[in-house]
Amino acid sequence: MKTVYLIANGDLRTSANQKCEAAQAAMEQQISAALAAEGWTVRRAHGFDPAKGHGFIDSQKYGMQVFEQIPAEAPLVVAEAVWQYSHHILHGLLTHRGPILTLANWSGQWPGLVGMLNLNGSLTKAGVKFSTLWSEHFDDTFFLTGLRRWLETGELVHDTEHARPLAEVGVPAEAAALGREYALELKRRKAIMGVFDEGCMGMYNAIIPDELLHQTGVFKERLSQSALYARMLTVTEAEAQEVLDWYLRHGLKFDFGTDEAEQLTKAQVLEQCKMYIAAVRISADFGCSTIGIQYQQGLKDLAPASDLAEGTLNNVSRPPVYREGTREELYPGEALPHFNEVDECAGLDGLVTYQLWRRLGYAPENTLHDLRWGRQYTGGGIDAYVWVFLISGAAPPAHFVGGWGGASSERQPSMYFRLGGGTLKGVSKPGWIVWSRVYVAEGRLKFDTGLGEVVSLPEAETGERWQLTTAQWPIMHTVLKGVSRDQMMARHQSNHIQVVYAPDLAAARHGLFTKAAAMQELGLEVAICGNIE
Repeated sequence: MKTVYLIANGDLRTSANQKCEAAQAAMEQQISAALAAEGWTVRRAHGFDPAKGHGFIDSQKYGMQVFEQIPAEAPLVVAEAVWQYSHHILHGLLTHRGPILTLANWSGQWPGLVGMLNLNGSLTKAGVKFSTLWSEHFDDTFFLTGLRRWLETGELVHDTEHARPLAEVGVPAEAAALGREYALELKRRKAIMGVFDEGCMGMYNAIIPDELLHQTGVFKERLSQSALYARMLTVTEAEAQEVLDWYLRHGLKFDFGTDEAEQLTKAQVLEQCKMYIAAVRISADFGCSTIGIQYQQGLKDLAPASDLAEGTLNNVSRPPVYREGTREELYPGEALPHFNEVDECAGLDGLVTYQLWRRLGYAPENTLHDLRWGRQYTGGGIDAYVWVFLISGAAPPAHFVGGWGGASSERQPSMYFRLGGGTLKGVSKPGWIVWSRVYVAEGRLKFDTGLGEVVSLPEAETGERWQLTTAQWPIMHTVLKGVSRDQMMARHQSNHIQVVYAPDLAAARHGLFTKAAAMQELGLEVAICGNIE
């Protein structure tokens, strides 16, 4: 029989791989059945490891061993039902000569879709030719037709007609002038991006080569998470308590317990307050206009999660931070835009968005989210595909219904965050947003953007979507205008998507065009996605 090789890339963290093993195994059974129906058999290139309790590729070292056993010309499926570290297998995919298919299950339970999008973005940046597919049950026409085409031709092309070059769309004169003026000023005065250790969780697609970033006027300050931890040790208990007291006065609710292993504790939150203070102080020392903390490697073994600090940094209204030994407030009246998981593409986007929205007189708070999952929703005047945008806690409370008073902090899941720490959770308010993504392809920076509408769903629907994904994280219910589910999956080059609110639809259109013009002047190739009317 004709043979397809299959690999399952996973997390570095053993606990996450063990927890997700059952979902991966179930998906692989469905994939094998679909391939068998087409006359192909599946050969898994690596087995289940009883000592580890899972069957995932969990390191770059192991990934290299696995690829030694895969014929270079063989058809290869990368099947993802979980979050994965792209660098575990990027080396092998770079040199594999046979057709490659990345494949994920359409499920919110574990972030397999998110993992696949990260891998896809990494392959695109690396110039690797690949095809991609997704399905809920692996028996639908879209999947079966696509699978058959890939098996027959080794290639699969999806509809991406929703994305048009900026030149074809045209930019209104006022927006073009404002965007160009801002971009020229940024390139003249320049800005510093603080990077607390690069390459989080193998996100090759999230690293902007310096020579591409420099053309925008932004330059990296390479900082160390060990320095961040050392600076945390200099923050006093009284300073941390002041931040916690500020949270409580402004209505942030903490889900405190006493079990450090599974519950959120006050001690964990106070450590997060110290991280927040330390991050602001280091940023001020180095003159950073935006920062990103990796956390998932290294810092995760020393301190609670960074997410409460990240979301706080992204909000204009936040606890004041003073230079050591003084009452000199740092970054007064401003957010310090933070890009989760050191995604430098999001960092550039977030910095430009923040500064440009300030000029336009709009609320400047913005954040990335995972493009996690979605499904059709009908009711209450809504009949649309509603995406679940979800991130581990870096969303600013300005985005939430009720602001700080509508926000809560719950313990991060122990499978990912051994030392705990609170999220910054809330339901994003209804309104118009501009969404976007900076990415690297064909050796240059590119930029996709479009309009979206955040909708209000019934409490029961929101609760169910949280339970089907990660209930501790902030959520945004989003309808992407003029972009179908499959078009978005086919085009989007990241697990992350950047979002910012605008006062109304007209303001969103004006902001979108102004930012598009700015990005073009900064040297990025711009595409307008979907309906912008």
